[in-house]
Amino acid sequence: MRRIFLAAAVSMAATMAGARITAADTVQISSLQVANIQQDTGRPAVDKSAGGAALTLGGKKFEKGLGLQAPAKIILNLKGGSDRFTATVGVDDEVKGQPGGTASFTIMGDSRPLWPPAPAPVAGARGRGRGRGFTAPPIAAGDAPQKIDIDVKGIRVLVIQIGPGVDGVMNDHADLADAKLDFSGARPEIAPVPVDQPVVLTPKDPPSPRINGAKIFGVRPGHPVLFTIAATGDRPMVFSAEGLPAGVKLDATTGFLTGSTTEKGEHVIKVHARNALGTADSTLRLEVGDTINLTPQLGWNSWNCFGSRVTADKVKQAADAMVSSGLINHGWSYINVDDFWEKNANQARNDPTMAGPARAEDGTILPNARFPDMKALADYVHGKGMKIGLYSSPGLTTCGGCTASLGHEEQDAMSWAKWGFDYIKYDVCSYRNNINQQRQAAVAANGGPLAPEALAKLNRELAMKPYIVLRDALAKVDRDMVYSLCQYGDESVWEWGAEVGGNSWRTTGDIGATWQSVTQLWDRQVGKEKYAGPGHWNDPDMLVVGNVDIGSGANLRPTGLSANEQLTHISVWILLDAPMLIGCDMTKMDAFTLGLLSNDEILAVSQDPLGKQASRVWKEGDWEIWEKDMEDGSKAAGIFNRSEIDAHVPAKWADLKISGKQSVRDLWRQKDLGTFDGTFETVVPRHGAVMVKISPVK
Repeated sequence: MRRIFLAAAVSMAATMAGARITAADTVQISSLQVANIQQDTGRPAVDKSAGGAALTLGGKKFEKGLGLQAPAKIILNLKGGSDRFTATVGVDDEVKGQPGGTASFTIMGDSRPLWPPAPAPVAGARGRGRGRGFTAPPIAAGDAPQKIDIDVKGIRVLVIQIGPGVDGVMNDHADLADAKLDFSGARPEIAPVPVDQPVVLTPKDPPSPRINGAKIFGVRPGHPVLFTIAATGDRPMVFSAEGLPAGVKLDATTGFLTGSTTEKGEHVIKVHARNALGTADSTLRLEVGDTINLTPQLGWNSWNCFGSRVTADKVKQAADAMVSSGLINHGWSYINVDDFWEKNANQARNDPTMAGPARAEDGTILPNARFPDMKALADYVHGKGMKIGLYSSPGLTTCGGCTASLGHEEQDAMSWAKWGFDYIKYDVCSYRNNINQQRQAAVAANGGPLAPEALAKLNRELAMKPYIVLRDALAKVDRDMVYSLCQYGDESVWEWGAEVGGNSWRTTGDIGATWQSVTQLWDRQVGKEKYAGPGHWNDPDMLVVGNVDIGSGANLRPTGLSANEQLTHISVWILLDAPMLIGCDMTKMDAFTLGLLSNDEILAVSQDPLGKQASRVWKEGDWEIWEKDMEDGSKAAGIFNRSEIDAHVPAKWADLKISGKQSVRDLWRQKDLGTFDGTFETVVPRHGAVMVKISPVK
């Protein structure tokens, strides 16, 4: 029987302090500690709707209950003393007929799903509960309210989750009407949000040399090579190598590999790093051929911290911080400029840095005044041993209304190459207008609506078209550019992204710095592992740890993720082989953020040469396990607990498709945990993760 450990908010002390009731009693949820309810927008309304009117569902008014703006969460500490929970739920009539107005309701008891009733079993699903990927169906304003009546005897923690519907959060006025608990033991309470203190799990780097980072990288024949041998340890450090192909050289002081080579094939390079305390040796495989980006990108992007306020100086400061923080010594290698390096006619009246001609007379794109010399900026980043990325769109304008590349794709690719850029993020944005126009033209030419099969084929062709155009333009320049497709998963891009030359492709909409956003994007990766591999990766968007301000850059503040949630965020993205693009201001990183980003054993899971994305192999309620095969025959596993209480979670060999004695190593703590046979069980904190490497005992 699984043992459940309560978080601090539902501790044994609280249980002992709770009043004991000898006879059954009833309490309305709206009479408890409503201030402890978690709600993203506004405050819960007591005995009223979220709009301030009487609670009304299906034309019936209720005197008691809660009016909530989804998303919201109620953590009820029952202490094992309650017997029954009843309520009527739905979306308040006050938003009927208005945009949005949907919500979902899910109830968990001690991490087990209690409501809504489980759907029919899904073939192949493991464990009790919902089966893989189950979410409560949304309820819309005007739908019949639903009655809840569930047995909660013996349950210590009851979690009521009110989620938004499928169309954002507008008018999602969820009612929890006449919600009450019958109890015969301790009086129930609404527990406050547990606070997990940030603890740095990553051990400090040793002073002796250690070589980190990717053990494989690719370059096309004759194109420039730039690869930094990532090594921690006291400086000065001397680097050396054997097996370099003709045309490639190593700087003994910096560890930078530069030059170019036309010698196709795999080159096995033995690299060494030496300081006063010793020498570290490693093997690096250089693949000279058609495929680049053999491991997921590790870098930084300007959008989540500087947004529309990005400048060349801020980009240089980011490059400086990547070096001074030591992250470069752990394999982080890209500094990427997102939107707003271009001119913007819409903003030019209020912002003189956006003013001026967008292109020269010959059509060459011109950066704005904040970026006076793009080649000098690229040279600056290259001089630090890193690569640099840029942003554009196939439309007339970018997402922010800046000049984009439509009709100038070859010209822009040549400009980017001439400046020295190594990475291009291509954001569909305004090009969706072009897609709509082309679709309408096809319908008009057909004389009416297309057949479903023809329409599906056309939609995919239109989605692929602009990315094919830039792919062909990039093929004509004399340097490698990682090609990042940013089109939010439209038309199942993971099925064709590699075909149009993509090295990574967004599988989701934009991420937010909230637990809800991270978990939603995470869920959407289930089943997509077969589309990822060396040279082409699924991308659930950038990282939201540290100090961020997505899009605006005007008010940097700590992420909305708790410490446990940040560790889970990094663990999931690592297992997904997702591009890891830091979104915070790296000049203001604290020790906790740095620890999340500098753990070499965690990063090695992402950079493993096999390049096999993890898959979810087990799920029960709010617990799940993801597994990733490694090149050395071991397994990397993430053990996750999305529930509101700490829990013992087992990882069973049968689910991981292994057998016999296995050694288990905690990757975050870089600590061997021992030998296990059949099952490894561990305590996983609320919203937390445990990352382990499981290897056969020889």
